[in-house]
Amino acid sequence: MADSVSADVVPAPVPPPRPADSTILGSRALGRMFAAFTYRDFRVQWMGACTSSIGTWTQSTAQNWMIKDLTNSPFYLGLDAFLQQLPIMLFTLIGGVLADRRDRRRTLLTSQYIQMSTAMALALLVFLDVVQVWQVLALSFCTGVAQAFGGPAYQSLIPSLVDKKDLPNAIALNSIQFNIARVIGPTVFAVTITLGALWGFGDPQSMALCFVLNALSFLVVIYALISLRVKHIPSTASTRMLDELKSGIAYVRGHGNLVGLIVLAATTTFLGFSVLTFLPILADRVFYGSASTYSLLMICSGAGSVCGALVVAWLGKFPRMGLTSLVTQALYGILIIAFALSSWMWLSCVLLFLIGASLMVVFSSVTSLIQLIAPNEMRGRVMSIYMVAFRGGMPLGSLASGYLATFISPSLVIGINGTLLVLVAAYFLVRSHGVREA
Repeated sequence: MADSVSADVVPAPVPPPRPADSTILGSRALGRMFAAFTYRDFRVQWMGACTSSIGTWTQSTAQNWMIKDLTNSPFYLGLDAFLQQLPIMLFTLIGGVLADRRDRRRTLLTSQYIQMSTAMALALLVFLDVVQVWQVLALSFCTGVAQAFGGPAYQSLIPSLVDKKDLPNAIALNSIQFNIARVIGPTVFAVTITLGALWGFGDPQSMALCFVLNALSFLVVIYALISLRVKHIPSTASTRMLDELKSGIAYVRGHGNLVGLIVLAATTTFLGFSVLTFLPILADRVFYGSASTYSLLMICSGAGSVCGALVVAWLGKFPRMGLTSLVTQALYGILIIAFALSSWMWLSCVLLFLIGASLMVVFSSVTSLIQLIAPNEMRGRVMSIYMVAFRGGMPLGSLASGYLATFISPSLVIGINGTLLVLVAAYFLVRSHGVREA
């Protein structure tokens, strides 16, 4: 028989599976992406830091363009970046010891006051039309000194604001505020220059206003730091500062994965940041543009970094973070090579977006791993060593690349650095040193 099932025993139809509630799934995804924002102190700190970062990037963009106008030299652009970061190599290790011994908020407040003062001093010099490049370089060095002591305190403060399970998310969200500022800051610069021209101001007066805006932004972060409820319990050890510094270095040396991650961070910044350093020169010589062209290139890089940090924030703590960092760094190098070869504005903007995204995945993943490995009582010293490597790679790379660019084209220098980045990633993928398994 074709049908052996009786008509009165036909099975009831199976209801279709109930679709997932998109609203619930969306809220869960957002909750996972912004988990650190459930902590009141982290929200306060994030808003203050974001406002200050916007001011910093507004000044940085204006300052780079002003140096280009004053000197038309890639060397001076590299020298300015070098002098701003040099104190980080000189004093950050001491700053890390202080971050473990003293109230981190007090150290941060002192750092903000100094940076606010240097911004106002530069604004006054430009407004009076007496600014010279050596003055800009000297103020950059003073700013770097303040950051050398404030940086370890800031990095060490973040784990105190959230639970350990949400630390990778907090680090990624902290990267987002920094990179949102990389988008908004250059936009503020471009708008200020445009409005200044419409109102009859020259570029120097418009740039002076950018420096004033940066100085005012520090008032917000100062208020945020004062508002934090977290209490710092300093170490009661009576050991000498030098002994504590040695113990921090010994701790890092005793953990091979920490050494590998720190070396990876140093090479990333040494080779990868020449792209941003040379953007004013490339905007002028390759794309034959103006300050608005330079601002657009900076915005594309910053927008990509925001997207990359959002991806890391959504992932949180995930398996094989070290392997992901290495693969992404290889991609970062390839994208830099492509950018060095591009002479089309639209393609360069796309490549800068992808460069920013890949850099942020590497940075957020490596920083999260180091924060998770370091115990609280050693975190200030471990993070100071990491900052010496990460932030110290920027000035050395900028100075070396700027000097090399006086003999060959900046685009060729960028291409060489991108190739070396790929080789470094390949080395760690093969030899690991604990990075691939982290």
